[in-house]
Amino acid sequence: MQPGCILFEIQINSTLLSILLTTAISGVFSISAAALFSFSLLSRIVDRMVSLSVGILLATSLLHALPEAFESEADAHTLFAVLLAGLLGFFLLEKFAILRHSHHHEHDGHGHHHGHDKHEAGASGWMILVGDSLHNFTDGILIAAAFLADPHLGIMTGLAIIAHEIPQEIGDFIVLLNAGFSRARAFAYNIISGLTAVLGGLVGYLMLDNSQQWIPYVLVFASSGFIYIAVSDLMPQMQRRATLRETIPQIVLIALGVAIVLFLTGHSHAH
Repeated sequence: MQPGCILFEIQINSTLLSILLTTAISGVFSISAAALFSFSLLSRIVDRMVSLSVGILLATSLLHALPEAFESEADAHTLFAVLLAGLLGFFLLEKFAILRHSHHHEHDGHGHHHGHDKHEAGASGWMILVGDSLHNFTDGILIAAAFLADPHLGIMTGLAIIAHEIPQEIGDFIVLLNAGFSRARAFAYNIISGLTAVLGGLVGYLMLDNSQQWIPYVLVFASSGFIYIAVSDLMPQMQRRATLRETIPQIVLIALGVAIVLFLTGHSHAH
């Protein structure tokens, strides 16, 4: 084998290893942190995580992923179309999820048979796990696409996913505990769900490594998801805390999230 081929193989294996490690760490870390917050008095810190997440998500999308995609040879009009389709697609997916979600509570005046509430809660718990597994699998594909475009972008994408996953996973823990799962069981099933990101990373690597032309479109689609999450979900939560005392920490943490991405971006450009 020629020296150049050996170097190429080492580089490819290094990229795959980075993808697998990042997907595994992002899944395990976000779920472990969410469990820590959910099962302790640290849950009040979640509000701070939301502000930090907004800065990281928007900066990763607008300052690195989208420029990376638009600086490629991909058609700009098509990339904008993918961005629009992604934003509308996430809106429709969320709309469908909201319409399908059961808001029934105990003693709400509806005449349901005995055991209905427990059954509904249990069903919602399993639905959360299935939905999370698909979501994490997709995150793995996005991390793989980011690493194949630029290793530093892969790290930032993993960081952005961790940042927005922690608040979401806390909500999932609450649903699972309400569904009758013990803390240990809820944690174990969530870890299994989180590790589907590793499978997604492997699939993404195998799919995109020989289809480099698709990477810009995947990056734009990922950015549409990050932007949608930040603007439609996280920022409205922050708007509910409108006092100056609550707004100043929000601004500082958003700026910190942007600064983290700018630091990593500047570091990657320096190399």
